[in-house]
Amino acid sequence: MSSFARPKVAISLGDPGGIGPEVIVKALADPALRKQAHFRILGAQAPLDAAAHAAGIEPFWWRVSAQSPAAETAGVHDVVLLDYEPGGVVHAPRATKACGELSFRFIDDAIAQVKLPVSHPLHADAIVTGPINKAAWAKAGHKQFPGHTELLADRFGVKHFGMMFHAAGERGSPQMPHDLNVILATAHIPLMEVRNVLTIGRVSDTIDLGSDACKRLGIRNPRIAVCGLNPHAGEEGLLGDEDQRLIEPAIKIARSNGIDVSGPFPADTIFISAIQGKFDLVVAMYHDQGLIPVKLLARDRAVNMTVGLPAIRTSPDHGTAFDIAGKNLADPGSMRSAILLALRMLAAR
Repeated sequence: MSSFARPKVAISLGDPGGIGPEVIVKALADPALRKQAHFRILGAQAPLDAAAHAAGIEPFWWRVSAQSPAAETAGVHDVVLLDYEPGGVVHAPRATKACGELSFRFIDDAIAQVKLPVSHPLHADAIVTGPINKAAWAKAGHKQFPGHTELLADRFGVKHFGMMFHAAGERGSPQMPHDLNVILATAHIPLMEVRNVLTIGRVSDTIDLGSDACKRLGIRNPRIAVCGLNPHAGEEGLLGDEDQRLIEPAIKIARSNGIDVSGPFPADTIFISAIQGKFDLVVAMYHDQGLIPVKLLARDRAVNMTVGLPAIRTSPDHGTAFDIAGKNLADPGSMRSAILLALRMLAAR
């Protein structure tokens, strides 16, 4: 593939005090991966240098100040670091206002680069995001955004969006022989609020978003399973009426639109059917209902993708992991998978 044919991928560092720098360095240390795109890291030199030194990796990126006009001409390199903190600060592994502001700027500017015209030298074709800390964002004055997903939706001006997780199956594996795709009807809200937020329209929209996202992954006619909200999917109303009152009508609407969707199913068993290949997507009603099976089965390779955006955004499915930051213990598998999924989606497009 020629240099000019390669896509441009913006990678936001995430919280400088977390494991984002380490997993990015380790993932991109693979020369074969670096040749598949032009990568632009929006971040800071000091934590990347520290991560590379701890892992015994020779720095492979070209550094330029994020404010320098030279940033527009550095894209010929495989990996370019736009350095937002040239002072060389190594941040402590905890939630701070300074790290919250930096990590917010990294992703906000990455979004702006995706929105640039294709002809612009700083245009990006996709975004891969390093993990942020929500408490740090709040300390920096950005608590109106519970996470990346909500910020992305705001900046792109979309109303129908969602969090979807993709984990590649392993052929012949007794644990997970098929891909697992999970989309959330509700995400970063307190569990007690789920019942108040969940509506027929919200579930129906999530099914639609998930169906479209599966097609972007190359699944032409996705088979979709929908989780119930209550234990045993409500047990015909004995354990709550939301499954019959909200979820069943949403499924009927989706079916009328030609989507192959079934449910609601008890959430404690439907994921087994999914990893056995009976369904291409599971629609979960709330955050932990969908994320516990994903992280249990594919902790080091699952990818978070924001659906409903006019741009591609992927991310590792883990957080900042302050407890192991700076100790060279972080597994880069999820970050590598996030980069590869972004490239797969760009190729399909």
